[in-house]
Amino acid sequence: MTSSSNFSVANVPLKFGTDGWRDIIGDKFTADNVARAAQAYANYLHEHNETDVLVGFDTRFNGQFFAERTAQVLAANGLKVQLSPSFLPTPMLSFATKHQGAAGAVMLTASHNPPPYLGFKLKGSYGGTATSDIYDAVSHGANAIGGSAVKAFDSRQHTIGVLEAQTAYFDALGALVDVTALKNASGAVAHDAMGGAGCGVMAALWAHFGLKLDLRPLRNTPDPMFYGVNPEPLPQNLQSTRDYMAGAGQDALFASVTDGDADRLGVVLPGGGFFNSHQIFAVLLDMLSRKGLTGKVVKTVTTSRIVERLARARGLEVVEVPVGFKHIVSAMLEGDVLIGGEESGGIGVTGHIPERDGFANTLLLLEYVIQSGKGLAEIFADIERETDWQHAYDRLDLHLKGNELKDAVLASLESPPTTIANRTVESVERIDGVKLNLSDNAWLLFRASGTEPVLRVYCEAPSHAEVQQILSAAHDFVEQHGV
Repeated sequence: MTSSSNFSVANVPLKFGTDGWRDIIGDKFTADNVARAAQAYANYLHEHNETDVLVGFDTRFNGQFFAERTAQVLAANGLKVQLSPSFLPTPMLSFATKHQGAAGAVMLTASHNPPPYLGFKLKGSYGGTATSDIYDAVSHGANAIGGSAVKAFDSRQHTIGVLEAQTAYFDALGALVDVTALKNASGAVAHDAMGGAGCGVMAALWAHFGLKLDLRPLRNTPDPMFYGVNPEPLPQNLQSTRDYMAGAGQDALFASVTDGDADRLGVVLPGGGFFNSHQIFAVLLDMLSRKGLTGKVVKTVTTSRIVERLARARGLEVVEVPVGFKHIVSAMLEGDVLIGGEESGGIGVTGHIPERDGFANTLLLLEYVIQSGKGLAEIFADIERETDWQHAYDRLDLHLKGNELKDAVLASLESPPTTIANRTVESVERIDGVKLNLSDNAWLLFRASGTEPVLRVYCEAPSHAEVQQILSAAHDFVEQHGV
């Protein structure tokens, strides 16, 4: 592509949320706006005397086009750019950033958002989600650019290299887990890629390690519509996988499910039961601590209390942070973190990059199941007994007509109710959103989405019936105060 002159773009505000900028393709997510974001990132890198940067993308509509546009702007600014020739998982790009000594990376992905969305995510040189400082600088820069010129790409002057990231990433995963145990194991494991960036990767990983375990791929063809669901590993998006595990897949150890860019993980058990992110987090914490590893346990405010109870039972410090993996990354970069995770299925572990990684966590779960001789449900039941905590959890995503309604509900919680669902509000936390700690071992959290007109309502209680009762009361509260 050759362009003889710079071009100008309209001053459309770009809103960066908990992990980058996401918008609807063709609305605010356009080539011009992506160019603004890329120019702002190039300016940031120059200000810090950096030269090398990587670019990748997932399976979303026009992902490669937007990745190429990003790479062109970065290259036009004199940066040494490598672009992935095909879609790749976010953790693979993050690992490549650290492994190759790059200053950072751009991943074109909207993660678990609905198919119409795409996003612009940044990675730090350490191989993980960009910190708040990086995002704040790039966000401010992108919006300050407005109608000024974005540097033009000229193929006669600027070059873009080809990124090869898979081999070194697979080798790193081999150093993280007991590959010998995996090689000697028998049985079957399913993997649902949801049409996202995980498509084909697990099979390549199996071949790289020479595993004999029967790998059963599900929804393994790239699909920008994600087989008609949102690419988030939640029960409502996994009916076909649950049906498989209740039928032909009953003999499998479990089915791992990676989201749109394969950094988050969900699990479906034999028989079709859903094993949620909190349970995965607790099992991984259990595994790592039993190996004698120590360090802080970092959890977002939306994550189950069973994690902190298990951590304290093992003598480990717990740190609670706002939603957004960048907050976990900040803690991991300070050092001495054993594991960090969030409610949406993103978990990072010691000995690897400070990043969510659906493949790393799948292999760790597989190793634990093989070496313990227990299924995931049995392992988690042991954790419940040790912590004296019965885990029941759910979340409502209330799609409102506009952001004004979200603001109205949150404003009404400035003076929170004294009771909800016949439970006393014992205390209030405002780390992120408004969390009501209720009597009888329950809590309820109201939090606005940073990327959509959605109010998320989270709840944990001793039983599923109590969770639904509390969420129903919360829904009534929103209807009373959000209209």
